[in-house]
Amino acid sequence: METRYFFSDMSIMLGRSMRHIFRSMDTIFTVAITPLALMLLFVYVFGGAIQSGVDNYVNYLLPGILLITIASGIAYTAYRLFQDVQRGIFERFHSMPIAHSAVLWGHVLTSLVSNAISIVLILLVALLMGFRSPAGVLSWLAVIGILALFTLTLTWIATIAGLSAKTIDGASAFSYPLILLPFISSAFVPTDTMPTIVRVFAEHQPVTSIADAIRALLSNQPVGNNLWIAVAWCAGIMAVAYVFAMRAYKRRVLGR
Repeated sequence: METRYFFSDMSIMLGRSMRHIFRSMDTIFTVAITPLALMLLFVYVFGGAIQSGVDNYVNYLLPGILLITIASGIAYTAYRLFQDVQRGIFERFHSMPIAHSAVLWGHVLTSLVSNAISIVLILLVALLMGFRSPAGVLSWLAVIGILALFTLTLTWIATIAGLSAKTIDGASAFSYPLILLPFISSAFVPTDTMPTIVRVFAEHQPVTSIADAIRALLSNQPVGNNLWIAVAWCAGIMAVAYVFAMRAYKRRVLGR
């Protein structure tokens, strides 16, 4: 029965979570506030002093801002999971004739949808600030795919935090290092402007390859190996996070 009704049950769980979000739209704007403030600050205050190698700094900056937006948004995924565990929501749903895993996947899909809304908001503001892209349809689809994969990767990490944390602060605090990671990457400045030790770290962490791949796609430039490196980073981290998330789910919710 679980396999047969999984998708219908999951759509119901998705609808439940999305109704919570639409009833408190402030969460969407809260997620977007920090990235928007950073984009305004770096473009209009620091942009003139940063040597990015492009005429329109918002074009260079945008990929990193999008990644920060996603990193900010997944903290709410951990928060919602923690709340459902603490309130016994999982146990109530599991007592019903529904696919047990659909409850968890409803949260995962909610993370994708809510982060997509935040990204659209950021893109609209970026357009007002002068962002322009000559990218074609295929390039935009590739960008959407990378952002979705990055969101899923961080969502499964958030799932571990939400199911394992003992306090609400612990459930969301894990996102802070993820938000800071783009600052030590090519998201804001080219890595060749950094001191050697910082440059080595920046060039060998996932955010740099992801930001570079998105930037190349949006500017209609050759992507090179950055696309495959970005996909490999996300797929590898997501696979590991998924395994640990399912272990936390079985231990905390199913009692196995």
